[in-house]
Amino acid sequence: MRAKSASSATSAPSASSAASAASAASAASAASAASAASTASARIAAQFVALLVLGAVLLALGLAIGSLGWSPWTEAGDTMRLILWDIRAPRSLGAWLAGALLALAGAVAQGLFRNPLADPYLLGCSAGASLGVAALLFVMGISPAAAALALRVGMTGAAFVGAIGAVLLTLVLARGVTQSLRLLLAGVVVGVVLGSGAALLTLMNPDILRAMQAFMLGSTGYVGWSAVQVMAVALGLCLLTALGCSRTLDALTLGEDTARSLGQRLTLIRLLLIATLSLATGAAVAQCGLIAFVGLVAPHLVRSWGPTTHGALLLLSALTGGALLLAADIAARWVIAPQELPVGIITALLGGSYLLWLMHRRKAHFGGAGGSQ
Repeated sequence: MRAKSASSATSAPSASSAASAASAASAASAASAASAASTASARIAAQFVALLVLGAVLLALGLAIGSLGWSPWTEAGDTMRLILWDIRAPRSLGAWLAGALLALAGAVAQGLFRNPLADPYLLGCSAGASLGVAALLFVMGISPAAAALALRVGMTGAAFVGAIGAVLLTLVLARGVTQSLRLLLAGVVVGVVLGSGAALLTLMNPDILRAMQAFMLGSTGYVGWSAVQVMAVALGLCLLTALGCSRTLDALTLGEDTARSLGQRLTLIRLLLIATLSLATGAAVAQCGLIAFVGLVAPHLVRSWGPTTHGALLLLSALTGGALLLAADIAARWVIAPQELPVGIITALLGGSYLLWLMHRRKAHFGGAGGSQ
């Protein structure tokens, strides 16, 4: 009896100490998680403020750099004020808005398809916009009545209608939005077919080659205040919709089955995100033409700064894309002034160089890891 009571007396303190140790470990892990969350929030807030400041600095530079190079806007006369207000200000704001739209569309595409190589043109938007512009220019040379109708539509309207029409055709061929792989394949097919149609129209009427080349290389030189208003409204709508769907994008990183088990309505969310992707890409392409790599590179840049949820990723990607395209536009004006480079060439060079550097850095990292093993 005495041995049994002694055994129970010693086991009670050991169970109590184990329970206290477990509660201490749980409290420590909770404190560590709270500290990590607060650190991540502070980092995201700092990045947000830094990108806003960078955007403001670039806008000031955009007002000071024109086709003749550096011309400070602080010493502006009446003529210079007109140039600043009617040309440089809408062009700089338009470049920032177009970059933000493309980067937001790229972040949405990469999250929706769970593919880091997805870009805004994945569903055939670029080929559809090119076909719309080529068809417009081709019709303008047929007859005066057709030219008058084409002028009413305008290149902006033709590009937007072509981009949205390409996405709708992709959805029809994919039979909805339920299967991501079918959407991707349909987007590739639509892009190839519509791109061939644009090339055929250009071949049939060589007079439109120069205008098509300007559209394909991208330019912000013709952006006015009306275009700025359109892109600002589109950015607001797309950003609000994308942020509202950000929790579903977070759930999709765990897989579609897990997202459904968490109660996410994937079909509805996919429709909303594809509509957001199409509107953002169509609005940017209609106003500035085809601009490469901004929508692909901006989300990668944000991810390289640290892990984040899709809500912060979408917002920071938009700010980063705006800064990237505005910086490229300023460089396009300044590098060979008084002539200008197409801004799409600048973005292609910068974006391609960054992706090559990123690829070699990851290759070196994995190679080093393999060697150490």
